[in-house]
Amino acid sequence: MTPSPAKTLRRIRYRIGNVLWLLFAICMFALSAVALALCFFRWQADQREIGIATQLAPSSGKFVHAADVNIFIQESGPTTGPAVLFVHGTGAWSETWREAMTVLAHAGFYAIAIDLPPFGYSRRPAQSNYNKQDQGKRIIGVLDALKIDRAVLVGHSFGGGPTVEATFAAPERVRALVLVDAALSIHNDGATAKEPSPLLNGFFATTALRDSVVATFLTSPLFTKQLLKSFIADPVHATDARVRVYQQPLVVKGTTHAFGEWLPALLGSSPNAVSEDPTAYRGLTMPVYIIWGNLDTITPLVQGERLARLTPRSELTVLQGVGHIPQIEDPAHFNEALLRVLLKIKSEL
Repeated sequence: MTPSPAKTLRRIRYRIGNVLWLLFAICMFALSAVALALCFFRWQADQREIGIATQLAPSSGKFVHAADVNIFIQESGPTTGPAVLFVHGTGAWSETWREAMTVLAHAGFYAIAIDLPPFGYSRRPAQSNYNKQDQGKRIIGVLDALKIDRAVLVGHSFGGGPTVEATFAAPERVRALVLVDAALSIHNDGATAKEPSPLLNGFFATTALRDSVVATFLTSPLFTKQLLKSFIADPVHATDARVRVYQQPLVVKGTTHAFGEWLPALLGSSPNAVSEDPTAYRGLTMPVYIIWGNLDTITPLVQGERLARLTPRSELTVLQGVGHIPQIEDPAHFNEALLRVLLKIKSEL
């Protein structure tokens, strides 16, 4: 007997209702699993991050007061040699420049690598001021603390923005600028900085959720190796020894929360940052040396090429087979390129 249209409609509704309830249950289960995972990693961070920076910082370095914070620095080479100050990128710290510093020291340069807050062992600013301008002031503050009149500034990745801000703020203190796969967020000509979306601002403001995500993906030692691999062209260079260097400061108290406070500086723009204005680069008078990996997928080579076009006294060196972190992917060729331009500067002194 053929069911009536009304009965058929009820059956269809019933089956659709069952499917919708099943989908709802799956979604709720997935959300619960995600929430539990985030809570677990946040709890792990709280258990791990109990160290005091001043007690854990390597004895090979020291703290200097720079602008509003105490910055941890490491030095190599004669203090009478031409000063070269290194600024690291996201998730890194001064020790990641060790090989480059050693090469420069043997060539008679005074190499200084700093921990730019919130990374490494430097003190985090009380007001969580991580915009590029404040970071630039801290770089100049290190030069002040070391009584260095002029230096070559080397900025990598996200550290490139603060390095350029320091250059614009005190050009008389910068002998030359070296930018390595720099993440500068330079606007297109005539454009202005875009404000973060309301959804992203809401995420930044929800501290518990934000810090849980940071604890899961940025500060968890379980993900350090995978995170490092995502920045480089050949995963083989994410060696266990390299990974341990990156992991070393992750036990400092408050690291996850500090990274969370810094996150808007990474994902948003810095209001009034000169380093994001393309017209400003045309006014740079010092030599600008640009070193870039041709396989960089984080800041693609086209950005380095544009930077070279914007800057009057620029020279672009492209490293083949290299991604976003040349100094660890191909340290021999990176250090060769860096030393070549620095010896050129040294010969002109």
